[in-house]
Amino acid sequence: MMSGYPTENTTDLTLGQSRYFNESRGPLASLVFVAPLLILYELGLFVFGAERIQNGADAWLREFLRLAGFTQYFLLPMLTVFLLVAWHYTTHSPWRIPRGRTFGRMAIECAMLSVVPLLLWKVLLVAVPCSISAGPTLDVTSRLGLMFGYLGAGIYEELLFRVAGFSIFFVLVDGLLKQRMHVISAAVVLSSFVFAMAHYIGPTSDIFDSMTFLFRWCAGGFFAVLYVWRGFGIAVGAHAAYDILAGVLLR
Repeated sequence: MMSGYPTENTTDLTLGQSRYFNESRGPLASLVFVAPLLILYELGLFVFGAERIQNGADAWLREFLRLAGFTQYFLLPMLTVFLLVAWHYTTHSPWRIPRGRTFGRMAIECAMLSVVPLLLWKVLLVAVPCSISAGPTLDVTSRLGLMFGYLGAGIYEELLFRVAGFSIFFVLVDGLLKQRMHVISAAVVLSSFVFAMAHYIGPTSDIFDSMTFLFRWCAGGFFAVLYVWRGFGIAVGAHAAYDILAGVLLR
């Protein structure tokens, strides 16, 4: 007979899901999850050349460090690692790396979440019909270069616009709004607006288009919500997976 109380298996499943949710959103899990992507991207810079795969966020962050007097090439990835380690330290959580299957589940979650911006783009195309070129056909080398580049975009765009940008706007509006949810919402909207505008700034930027701007603003909001709700690692993985899906696999 079915009772109103969860069975032992149901309880174990719920506890397992809760444990995964908490582990996967932490900075230590994010570090372990993102580290292979970071290594692959940095290797890709040497193989393909920075002029081919370096993304704008990476270039801006390195230029900021250069202007500050720091010219060491590996300083930016080292700072990324240090930031996540320091972040974990502030949580006072144990220095215990999550189980291997946690990272497998994170990869699956990122792959599933990467479909959301793609569906959003399809919805916008239906709501606001327009003619946007799909771009030239890519050869194998170009596809590989793009894949490596998108890994860096996932990491450094999330670092710049979510970790830094969201945090800055959160501090700026914290004194203006009373409810925490309103502060978070405002920081999501503002940091996503800057994220969208950044794609049209610089010598290699895209030509401004209201349709792509609206999409990038909405997509930036989606990644910002992921960052707040699911942590840095999931936001990076979903971002990189979407870029690869839309920019390489479906192109």
